[in-house]
Amino acid sequence: MTYRVLAVNPGSTSTKIAVYDDLTPVFEVTLRHDPDELNKYGSIIDQYEFRKELVMAAMHEHNVDPKTLHAVVGRGGLVRPVSAGTMKVNDNMLRDLKDPTIWGRIHASNLGAFIADSISKELNIPAFVVDPVVVDEFDDIARISGLPEIERKSLLHALNIRYLARLLAKELGQEFTSLNMIGVHLGGGISIAAIKAGRMVDVNNALLGMGPFSPQRCGALPIGDLVELAYSGKYTHKELVNKLSKTGGLMAYLGTDSGIEVEKRIQEGDAYAKKIRDAMCYQIAKEIGAAATVLCGKVDAIFVSGGLAYNQNIINEIKSRTSFIAPFYIYPGEKEMEALSQGAIRVLKGLEPALEYQY
Repeated sequence: MTYRVLAVNPGSTSTKIAVYDDLTPVFEVTLRHDPDELNKYGSIIDQYEFRKELVMAAMHEHNVDPKTLHAVVGRGGLVRPVSAGTMKVNDNMLRDLKDPTIWGRIHASNLGAFIADSISKELNIPAFVVDPVVVDEFDDIARISGLPEIERKSLLHALNIRYLARLLAKELGQEFTSLNMIGVHLGGGISIAAIKAGRMVDVNNALLGMGPFSPQRCGALPIGDLVELAYSGKYTHKELVNKLSKTGGLMAYLGTDSGIEVEKRIQEGDAYAKKIRDAMCYQIAKEIGAAATVLCGKVDAIFVSGGLAYNQNIINEIKSRTSFIAPFYIYPGEKEMEALSQGAIRVLKGLEPALEYQY
């Protein structure tokens, strides 16, 4: 039997929509939202009815009858730490997605579950999320930070990394759970995950954690200097968090988070831009090396994805320092919509169980 699934992936000023019949895309579209339109709503969660109506209109425009759907799947948001896999949307999940105290913020991706839930109830079909950014498969030893008051947390591009790990295992003719891999996602934030027999047992934390700086984020910083900066009186708490997570990295050094713009400057002879780009690649490679030690050097593959993976110079810089570890594979861009739909379809086909959010 062929299953038809609607996937919804909300971003800060866009909503990506796709309908899949098993592995065949029926349509995929990105809806852009005027920030002024979104600002009319009191909170991010209040936007869900507005965005839902746009989703329904897009299906109508592409001649997809909602009654032909077998499930709706939304991008997983900032809930409490969960196991990897496809998870049913329930009231407890929706409750936690409204709570900004869990992660200190509410992200637009939190809307995915609300949109999926609303559509699914109208159609009497299941609603799911798949591999949210808070998937936590850490070995306990990975949680130790150096201070008892601070625990290392798992926060990463789990959806794309796990799906590409599955695809690569299939290409290699192996079971996903039989391989050790290092998964790298190079976007506005950077995730580098040690994957042990299918489990992401350690990761650098792609928002405010350790690891390399990225187009927008600062990565690991010297602790003493960071403490001095925090108490300098120059920034409020909110301003400093914004600086570290949105205007750090390439943005801080070069005034842009565009890899294309940075590469253009380098081609025009900007030696400083090259130095900063190469430093980012150096730190990415160093983190890949650290992930290899987590796997005791037994690494079957390294794979790299994300927007920066289109840049061959960045890939060459990283590969030159890490290809001795394991074979190196490149998947430019991301496959999030496919990953969402296939997560739901695996459950519908009985290939894996649907998880319950039990907090």
